[in-house]
Amino acid sequence: MTTILAVKKDDQVAIAGDGQVTLGEKVIMKHSAKKVRTLYHGKVVTGFAGSVSDAITLFEKFENHLESSRGNLTRAAVEMAKEWRSDKVLKNLEAMLIVANREELLVLSGNGEVITPDFNTVAIGSGGSYAYAASLALLQNTDLSAAEIARKSLEIASEICVFTNNHITVEEVQ
Repeated sequence: MTTILAVKKDDQVAIAGDGQVTLGEKVIMKHSAKKVRTLYHGKVVTGFAGSVSDAITLFEKFENHLESSRGNLTRAAVEMAKEWRSDKVLKNLEAMLIVANREELLVLSGNGEVITPDFNTVAIGSGGSYAYAASLALLQNTDLSAAEIARKSLEIASEICVFTNNHITVEEVQ
């Protein structure tokens, strides 16, 4: 279980993720997994929540769609969603992705949906609600950068969610 949060502020976009890998609901298997990556020459950031092996498969598929669409985030996300919905193996994957560039934040769900959030922040994973609430407050009430908001929001989530730790990775769009 994990927490992934994306924040867009002005021309900045950052995604933060904690490092906790949990086996079931009782055992922490790893503290420092990296669930956030940059893609397409640093112009796209992405993070995953859910089964690690499933998410890695989705990362690879999304990256292929991103390359074939020459970096068009929306097109890559829609093509990924189509494949996710129609492929018998992908349909059973248990993971979600947040993908973002300077213009867009998108969530790719396990149902093959592409969701554009209402606000300039979005979160997934077990601690997502906590991180999301913190990021909304920080976006509306501080002058912190997108990366600072993402990190601070995950730190807050890690203090109240047992499935979120403070081994935080933050990646920004170049």
